[in-house]
Amino acid sequence: MTSNSRVVVLGAGLAGVRLARRLGELGLPALLVGEEEHRPYNRVLLAEVLAGRYAPEVIALPAPDGLVRARATGIHRDRRTVALADGAEIAYDTLVLATGSNPVLPPLRGLFTPDHVLPEGVHAFRTMDDCLGLSKAVRPGVRAVVIGGGLLGVSAARALALRGAQVVLAQQGERLMERQLDPAASRLVRRHLVDLGVEIHTECRVRDVRCVGGAVRSVEMADGYALDADLVVLACGVSPRAGLAKAAGLAVHKGVLVDDELRTSDPHIRAIGDCAQHDGTVYGLAAPALEQADALAESLAGNAGARYTGTRSLTRLTLAGHSPFDLAAFGETEPRPGDDVVQLADATRGTYRKVVVRDDRLVGGVLVGELGTVGALARAWEGAEPLPDNGPLLHLLTNDGGS
Repeated sequence: MTSNSRVVVLGAGLAGVRLARRLGELGLPALLVGEEEHRPYNRVLLAEVLAGRYAPEVIALPAPDGLVRARATGIHRDRRTVALADGAEIAYDTLVLATGSNPVLPPLRGLFTPDHVLPEGVHAFRTMDDCLGLSKAVRPGVRAVVIGGGLLGVSAARALALRGAQVVLAQQGERLMERQLDPAASRLVRRHLVDLGVEIHTECRVRDVRCVGGAVRSVEMADGYALDADLVVLACGVSPRAGLAKAAGLAVHKGVLVDDELRTSDPHIRAIGDCAQHDGTVYGLAAPALEQADALAESLAGNAGARYTGTRSLTRLTLAGHSPFDLAAFGETEPRPGDDVVQLADATRGTYRKVVVRDDRLVGGVLVGELGTVGALARAWEGAEPLPDNGPLLHLLTNDGGS
Protein backbone atom coordinates (compact mmCIF):
# COMPACT_ATOMS: atom_id res chain seq x y z
CA MET A 1 0.00 0.00 0.00
CA THR A 2 1.39 3.41 -0.90
CA SER A 3 1.87 6.07 1.76
CA ASN A 4 -0.76 8.33 0.19
CA SER A 5 -3.48 5.66 0.22
CA ARG A 6 -6.33 6.73 2.43
CA VAL A 7 -7.41 4.36 5.20
CA VAL A 8 -10.77 5.07 6.84
CA VAL A 9 -11.67 3.14 9.99
CA LEU A 10 -15.34 2.93 11.01
CA GLY A 11 -15.62 2.44 14.76
CA ALA A 12 -13.71 4.04 17.63
CA GLY A 13 -13.72 1.14 20.07
CA LEU A 14 -10.72 -0.90 21.22
CA ALA A 15 -10.09 -2.42 17.78
CA GLY A 16 -10.47 0.78 15.76
CA VAL A 17 -8.40 2.92 18.10
CA ARG A 18 -5.64 0.30 18.27
CA LEU A 19 -5.53 0.04 14.47
CA ALA A 20 -5.42 3.82 13.98
CA ARG A 21 -2.64 4.15 16.55
CA ARG A 22 -0.55 1.34 15.06
CA LEU A 23 -0.98 2.69 11.53
CA GLY A 24 0.16 6.11 12.72
CA GLU A 25 3.27 4.54 14.24
CA LEU A 26 3.94 2.81 10.91
CA GLY A 27 3.69 6.07 8.96
CA LEU A 28 0.21 5.47 7.52
CA PRO A 29 -2.21 7.88 9.24
CA ALA A 30 -5.84 6.77 9.23
CA LEU A 31 -9.11 8.65 9.53
CA LEU A 32 -11.08 7.23 12.45
CA VAL A 33 -14.87 7.66 12.43
CA GLY A 34 -16.76 7.10 15.69
CA GLU A 35 -20.39 7.88 16.45
CA GLU A 36 -20.27 8.10 20.26
CA GLU A 37 -19.89 11.60 21.69
CA HIS A 38 -17.56 10.37 24.43
CA ARG A 39 -13.83 9.97 24.09
CA PRO A 40 -12.97 6.44 22.93
CA TYR A 41 -12.94 4.15 25.97
CA ASN A 42 -12.21 0.62 27.09
CA ARG A 43 -15.60 -1.09 27.06
CA VAL A 44 -14.22 -3.98 29.14
CA LEU A 45 -14.06 -1.67 32.18
CA LEU A 46 -17.61 -0.26 32.03
CA ALA A 47 -18.68 -2.41 34.99
CA GLU A 48 -16.01 -0.74 37.12
CA VAL A 49 -17.44 2.66 36.18
CA LEU A 50 -20.93 1.43 37.11
CA ALA A 51 -19.59 0.12 40.42
CA GLY A 52 -18.24 3.60 41.20
CA ARG A 53 -14.64 2.43 41.25
CA TYR A 54 -13.53 4.37 38.17
CA ALA A 55 -14.60 7.71 36.77
CA PRO A 56 -15.40 7.58 33.04
CA GLU A 57 -12.23 9.44 32.12
CA VAL A 58 -10.09 6.76 33.78
CA ILE A 59 -11.08 4.18 31.14
CA ALA A 60 -10.60 6.56 28.21
CA LEU A 61 -8.25 5.38 25.47
CA PRO A 62 -5.45 7.60 24.15
CA ALA A 63 -7.25 10.01 21.84
CA PRO A 64 -6.12 9.29 18.27
CA ASP A 65 -5.41 12.05 15.78
CA GLY A 66 -8.00 12.51 13.07
CA LEU A 67 -11.08 11.34 14.94
CA VAL A 68 -14.33 12.28 13.19
CA ARG A 69 -17.50 12.10 15.29
CA ALA A 70 -20.19 11.03 12.89
CA ARG A 71 -22.61 8.17 12.21
CA ALA A 72 -22.04 6.21 9.04
CA THR A 73 -25.25 5.37 7.18
CA GLY A 74 -24.02 3.60 4.07
CA ILE A 75 -21.07 2.34 2.04
CA HIS A 76 -20.88 3.13 -1.69
CA ARG A 77 -18.46 0.49 -2.92
CA ASP A 78 -18.64 1.61 -6.55
CA ARG A 79 -17.14 5.01 -5.78
CA ARG A 80 -15.44 4.04 -2.51
CA THR A 81 -17.14 6.45 -0.19
CA VAL A 82 -18.87 6.24 3.18
CA ALA A 83 -22.11 8.20 3.59
CA LEU A 84 -22.66 10.01 6.89
CA ALA A 85 -25.89 10.93 8.66
CA ASP A 86 -25.31 14.64 8.01
CA GLY A 87 -25.24 14.06 4.25
CA ALA A 88 -21.47 14.26 3.88
CA GLU A 89 -19.35 11.53 2.29
CA ILE A 90 -15.84 10.34 3.10
CA ALA A 91 -13.67 8.83 0.38
CA TYR A 92 -11.44 5.85 1.07
CA ASP A 93 -8.85 3.70 -0.66
CA THR A 94 -9.14 1.07 2.08
CA LEU A 95 -12.11 0.94 4.44
CA VAL A 96 -11.87 -0.94 7.74
CA LEU A 97 -15.04 -1.97 9.53
CA ALA A 98 -14.50 -1.97 13.30
CA THR A 99 -18.17 -1.41 14.09
CA GLY A 100 -18.30 -3.75 17.09
CA SER A 101 -21.49 -5.38 18.27
CA ASN A 102 -24.98 -4.56 19.45
CA PRO A 103 -26.63 -5.78 22.64
CA VAL A 104 -29.08 -8.63 22.14
CA LEU A 105 -32.53 -7.46 23.23
CA PRO A 106 -34.69 -10.45 24.17
CA PRO A 107 -38.19 -10.88 22.70
CA LEU A 108 -40.11 -9.89 25.84
CA ARG A 109 -43.65 -8.55 25.94
CA GLY A 110 -43.67 -4.92 27.01
CA LEU A 111 -39.97 -4.38 26.31
CA PHE A 112 -40.55 -1.45 23.97
CA THR A 113 -42.83 1.55 24.18
CA PRO A 114 -45.20 2.25 21.24
CA ASP A 115 -42.53 4.49 19.67
CA HIS A 116 -39.99 1.63 19.85
CA VAL A 117 -37.76 2.86 22.66
CA LEU A 118 -36.96 1.09 25.92
CA PRO A 119 -39.25 2.09 28.82
CA GLU A 120 -37.91 4.25 31.62
CA GLY A 121 -35.80 2.09 33.91
CA VAL A 122 -34.91 -0.54 31.28
CA HIS A 123 -31.29 -0.40 30.15
CA ALA A 124 -28.97 -2.31 27.87
CA PHE A 125 -25.39 -2.42 29.18
CA ARG A 126 -23.09 -1.94 26.22
CA THR A 127 -22.07 1.72 25.85
CA MET A 128 -20.86 4.56 28.03
CA ASP A 129 -24.29 6.16 27.70
CA ASP A 130 -25.86 2.93 28.99
CA CYS A 131 -23.44 2.94 31.89
CA LEU A 132 -24.02 6.60 32.76
CA GLY A 133 -27.80 6.13 32.54
CA LEU A 134 -27.62 3.21 34.96
CA SER A 135 -25.26 5.09 37.28
CA LYS A 136 -27.72 7.97 37.45
CA ALA A 137 -30.65 5.65 38.19
CA VAL A 138 -29.04 3.38 40.78
CA ARG A 139 -29.21 4.31 44.46
CA PRO A 140 -29.24 2.36 47.72
CA GLY A 141 -32.36 0.21 47.98
CA VAL A 142 -33.41 0.45 44.34
CA ARG A 143 -34.82 -2.86 43.06
CA ALA A 144 -32.81 -4.03 40.06
CA VAL A 145 -33.35 -7.12 37.92
CA VAL A 146 -30.45 -8.25 35.71
CA ILE A 147 -31.54 -10.52 32.85
CA GLY A 148 -28.66 -12.75 31.78
CA GLY A 149 -26.08 -14.67 33.79
CA GLY A 150 -23.09 -14.57 31.47
CA LEU A 151 -19.94 -12.51 31.90
CA LEU A 152 -21.75 -9.21 31.36
CA GLY A 153 -24.69 -10.05 33.62
CA VAL A 154 -22.43 -11.17 36.46
CA SER A 155 -20.38 -7.96 36.15
CA ALA A 156 -23.50 -5.76 36.08
CA ALA A 157 -25.15 -7.53 39.03
CA ARG A 158 -22.03 -7.18 41.13
CA ALA A 159 -21.58 -3.50 40.24
CA LEU A 160 -25.21 -2.69 41.12
CA ALA A 161 -24.95 -4.60 44.41
CA LEU A 162 -21.83 -2.64 45.34
CA ARG A 163 -23.83 0.55 44.74
CA GLY A 164 -26.43 -0.62 47.28
CA ALA A 165 -29.14 -1.88 44.94
CA GLN A 166 -31.34 -4.87 45.79
CA VAL A 167 -30.32 -7.07 42.88
CA VAL A 168 -32.01 -10.13 41.40
CA LEU A 169 -30.19 -11.95 38.60
CA ALA A 170 -32.35 -14.09 36.28
CA GLN A 171 -30.53 -16.66 34.17
CA GLN A 172 -32.19 -18.94 31.64
CA GLY A 173 -29.38 -21.54 31.80
CA GLU A 174 -28.76 -23.90 34.67
CA ARG A 175 -25.73 -22.01 36.03
CA LEU A 176 -23.83 -18.73 35.81
CA MET A 177 -21.27 -18.17 33.05
CA GLU A 178 -21.92 -21.64 31.70
CA ARG A 179 -20.13 -20.89 28.41
CA GLN A 180 -16.83 -20.17 30.18
CA LEU A 181 -16.85 -22.03 33.49
CA ASP A 182 -17.25 -25.56 34.75
CA PRO A 183 -19.85 -26.26 37.48
CA ALA A 184 -17.43 -25.90 40.42
CA ALA A 185 -16.15 -22.50 39.27
CA SER A 186 -19.69 -21.38 38.50
CA ARG A 187 -20.71 -22.20 42.07
CA LEU A 188 -17.92 -19.95 43.39
CA VAL A 189 -19.16 -17.09 41.20
CA ARG A 190 -22.65 -17.65 42.56
CA ARG A 191 -21.39 -17.68 46.14
CA HIS A 192 -19.53 -14.43 45.58
CA LEU A 193 -22.66 -12.71 44.27
CA VAL A 194 -24.88 -14.14 47.02
CA ASP A 195 -22.40 -12.87 49.64
CA LEU A 196 -22.94 -9.40 48.14
CA GLY A 197 -26.71 -9.78 48.58
CA VAL A 198 -27.60 -10.74 45.00
CA GLU A 199 -30.63 -13.05 44.68
CA ILE A 200 -30.07 -15.54 41.86
CA HIS A 201 -32.67 -17.45 39.84
CA THR A 202 -31.34 -19.99 37.33
CA GLU A 203 -33.26 -22.10 34.81
CA CYS A 204 -35.92 -19.44 34.61
CA ARG A 205 -37.13 -17.55 31.58
CA VAL A 206 -38.31 -13.96 31.70
CA ARG A 207 -41.44 -13.47 29.63
CA ASP A 208 -42.80 -10.01 30.31
CA VAL A 209 -41.76 -6.50 31.34
CA ARG A 210 -44.61 -4.67 33.08
CA CYS A 211 -44.69 -0.88 32.92
CA VAL A 212 -46.89 1.82 34.44
CA GLY A 213 -46.86 5.28 32.90
CA GLY A 214 -43.96 4.36 30.64
CA ALA A 215 -41.74 3.21 33.52
CA VAL A 216 -40.87 -0.38 34.44
CA ARG A 217 -42.51 -1.77 37.58
CA SER A 218 -41.99 -5.53 37.44
CA VAL A 219 -40.58 -8.45 35.48
CA GLU A 220 -42.67 -11.59 35.05
CA MET A 221 -41.21 -15.08 34.67
CA ALA A 222 -42.59 -17.81 32.41
CA ASP A 223 -44.03 -19.59 35.47
CA GLY A 224 -45.99 -16.46 36.42
CA TYR A 225 -43.69 -15.40 39.28
CA ALA A 226 -43.23 -11.62 39.28
CA LEU A 227 -40.21 -9.63 40.45
CA ASP A 228 -40.71 -6.00 41.47
CA ALA A 229 -38.28 -3.80 39.57
CA ASP A 230 -37.31 -0.15 39.43
CA LEU A 231 -34.41 -1.00 37.10
CA VAL A 232 -33.99 -3.76 34.53
CA VAL A 233 -30.59 -4.48 32.96
CA LEU A 234 -30.53 -6.46 29.72
CA ALA A 235 -27.31 -8.52 29.66
CA CYS A 236 -28.32 -11.17 27.13
CA GLY A 237 -25.19 -11.14 25.01
CA VAL A 238 -24.18 -9.27 21.87
CA SER A 239 -24.42 -9.76 18.13
CA PRO A 240 -22.00 -8.49 15.46
CA ARG A 241 -22.88 -5.07 14.14
CA ALA A 242 -22.83 -5.98 10.46
CA GLY A 243 -25.80 -4.04 9.06
CA LEU A 244 -23.70 -1.61 7.01
CA ALA A 245 -21.70 -4.47 5.55
CA LYS A 246 -24.80 -6.47 4.67
CA ALA A 247 -26.51 -3.46 3.07
CA ALA A 248 -23.38 -2.88 0.98
CA GLY A 249 -23.54 -6.44 -0.34
CA LEU A 250 -20.54 -7.83 1.55
CA ALA A 251 -20.51 -11.50 2.54
CA VAL A 252 -21.99 -11.75 6.05
CA HIS A 253 -22.88 -14.83 8.08
CA LYS A 254 -22.90 -14.25 11.83
CA GLY A 255 -20.37 -11.48 11.29
CA VAL A 256 -18.59 -9.95 8.31
CA LEU A 257 -16.62 -12.78 6.70
CA VAL A 258 -12.85 -12.14 6.54
CA ASP A 259 -9.78 -14.10 5.46
CA ASP A 260 -6.33 -14.29 7.10
CA GLU A 261 -5.59 -10.76 5.85
CA LEU A 262 -8.85 -9.55 7.44
CA ARG A 263 -10.12 -8.88 3.92
CA THR A 264 -13.86 -9.02 3.27
CA SER A 265 -15.47 -10.14 0.00
CA ASP A 266 -14.52 -6.66 -1.31
CA PRO A 267 -10.70 -6.37 -1.61
CA HIS A 268 -10.87 -2.69 -0.61
CA ILE A 269 -12.73 -3.37 2.65
CA ARG A 270 -11.35 -5.10 5.77
CA ALA A 271 -13.03 -5.91 9.08
CA ILE A 272 -11.73 -6.47 12.62
CA GLY A 273 -13.07 -6.90 16.14
CA ASP A 274 -16.54 -7.91 17.25
CA CYS A 275 -18.12 -7.40 13.80
CA ALA A 276 -15.70 -9.75 12.02
CA GLN A 277 -16.05 -13.51 11.52
CA HIS A 278 -12.75 -15.27 10.86
CA ASP A 279 -12.55 -18.97 10.06
CA GLY A 280 -16.06 -19.52 11.39
CA THR A 281 -15.50 -17.66 14.67
CA VAL A 282 -16.85 -14.37 15.98
CA TYR A 283 -14.76 -13.81 19.12
CA GLY A 284 -16.46 -10.86 20.80
CA LEU A 285 -13.47 -10.43 23.13
CA ALA A 286 -10.80 -7.77 23.54
CA ALA A 287 -7.67 -9.87 22.97
CA PRO A 288 -8.61 -11.14 19.48
CA ALA A 289 -9.73 -7.64 18.46
CA LEU A 290 -6.34 -6.20 19.43
CA GLU A 291 -4.46 -9.01 17.68
CA GLN A 292 -6.51 -8.46 14.53
CA ALA A 293 -5.79 -4.72 14.65
CA ASP A 294 -2.04 -5.34 14.97
CA ALA A 295 -2.00 -7.86 12.13
CA LEU A 296 -4.01 -5.58 9.85
CA ALA A 297 -1.79 -2.60 10.58
CA GLU A 298 1.25 -4.60 9.46
CA SER A 299 -0.58 -5.79 6.36
CA LEU A 300 -1.74 -2.31 5.35
CA ALA A 301 1.73 -0.91 5.95
CA GLY A 302 3.15 -3.32 3.37
CA ASN A 303 4.25 -6.36 5.36
CA ALA A 304 3.31 -9.05 2.85
CA GLY A 305 3.70 -11.81 5.44
CA ALA A 306 1.28 -10.32 7.97
CA ARG A 307 -1.54 -12.75 8.67
CA TYR A 308 -4.16 -13.31 11.35
CA THR A 309 -4.59 -17.02 11.95
CA GLY A 310 -6.88 -16.94 15.00
CA THR A 311 -6.64 -16.33 18.73
CA ARG A 312 -6.56 -18.82 21.55
CA SER A 313 -8.64 -16.54 23.72
CA LEU A 314 -8.63 -16.40 27.49
CA THR A 315 -11.64 -15.03 29.37
CA ARG A 316 -10.55 -12.91 32.32
CA LEU A 317 -12.84 -11.21 34.83
CA THR A 318 -11.22 -9.07 37.50
CA LEU A 319 -13.56 -7.41 39.97
CA ALA A 320 -11.72 -5.22 42.43
CA GLY A 321 -12.89 -3.42 45.55
CA HIS A 322 -13.44 -4.36 49.18
CA SER A 323 -14.69 -7.77 48.07
CA PRO A 324 -12.32 -8.64 45.19
CA PHE A 325 -13.00 -11.45 42.77
CA ASP A 326 -10.81 -12.79 40.01
CA LEU A 327 -11.33 -15.57 37.49
CA ALA A 328 -9.82 -16.83 34.27
CA ALA A 329 -10.93 -19.55 31.87
CA PHE A 330 -9.29 -20.80 28.71
CA GLY A 331 -9.59 -23.64 26.24
CA GLU A 332 -11.61 -26.74 27.07
CA THR A 333 -12.65 -26.63 30.72
CA GLU A 334 -14.60 -29.92 30.54
CA PRO A 335 -12.51 -33.09 30.02
CA ARG A 336 -13.13 -35.74 27.40
CA PRO A 337 -12.79 -39.45 28.21
CA GLY A 338 -9.12 -40.26 28.69
CA ASP A 339 -8.07 -36.71 29.63
CA ASP A 340 -6.14 -36.07 32.83
CA VAL A 341 -7.54 -33.49 35.24
CA VAL A 342 -5.77 -31.76 38.10
CA GLN A 343 -7.93 -29.81 40.56
CA LEU A 344 -7.12 -27.82 43.68
CA ALA A 345 -9.92 -26.27 45.74
CA ASP A 346 -9.85 -24.26 48.96
CA ALA A 347 -13.38 -23.65 50.19
CA THR A 348 -12.22 -21.38 53.02
CA ARG A 349 -10.39 -18.98 50.72
CA GLY A 350 -12.87 -19.44 47.90
CA THR A 351 -10.19 -20.46 45.41
CA TYR A 352 -10.41 -23.12 42.71
CA ARG A 353 -7.93 -24.25 40.11
CA LYS A 354 -8.42 -26.91 37.46
CA VAL A 355 -6.50 -27.85 34.33
CA VAL A 356 -7.28 -30.40 31.64
CA VAL A 357 -4.41 -32.32 29.97
CA ARG A 358 -4.71 -34.37 26.78
CA ASP A 359 -1.80 -36.25 25.25
CA ASP A 360 0.65 -34.42 27.50
CA ARG A 361 -0.65 -31.03 26.39
CA LEU A 362 -2.57 -28.49 28.43
CA VAL A 363 -5.88 -28.02 26.58
CA GLY A 364 -7.81 -25.86 29.05
CA GLY A 365 -8.26 -24.61 32.56
CA VAL A 366 -10.31 -22.53 34.90
CA LEU A 367 -9.03 -20.52 37.86
CA VAL A 368 -11.03 -18.67 40.49
CA GLY A 369 -9.62 -16.61 43.32
CA GLU A 370 -5.92 -15.82 43.65
CA LEU A 371 -4.71 -15.90 40.07
CA GLY A 372 -0.95 -15.68 40.36
CA THR A 373 -0.67 -18.88 38.33
CA VAL A 374 -2.64 -17.67 35.31
CA GLY A 375 0.38 -16.30 33.43
CA ALA A 376 2.36 -19.55 33.43
CA LEU A 377 -0.68 -21.71 32.69
CA ALA A 378 -1.83 -19.48 29.83
CA ARG A 379 1.65 -19.56 28.30
CA ALA A 380 1.74 -23.37 28.53
CA TRP A 381 -1.69 -23.54 26.89
CA GLU A 382 -1.00 -20.98 24.18
CA GLY A 383 2.29 -22.65 23.26
CA ALA A 384 0.57 -26.05 22.86
CA GLU A 385 3.93 -27.66 23.61
CA PRO A 386 4.19 -31.10 25.26
CA LEU A 387 4.51 -30.76 29.02
CA PRO A 388 7.76 -32.02 30.61
CA ASP A 389 7.73 -35.48 32.18
CA ASN A 390 8.66 -34.34 35.67
CA GLY A 391 5.16 -33.51 36.85
CA PRO A 392 5.11 -29.71 36.44
CA LEU A 393 1.35 -29.28 36.64
CA LEU A 394 1.16 -29.16 40.41
CA HIS A 395 4.05 -26.71 40.34
CA LEU A 396 2.19 -24.54 37.81
CA LEU A 397 -0.98 -24.67 39.88
CA THR A 398 0.67 -23.74 43.16
CA ASN A 399 3.30 -21.17 42.14
CA ASP A 400 2.92 -17.66 40.89
CA GLY A 401 4.37 -18.55 37.49
CA GLY A 402 5.84 -15.11 36.98
CA SER A 403 2.53 -13.49 36.09
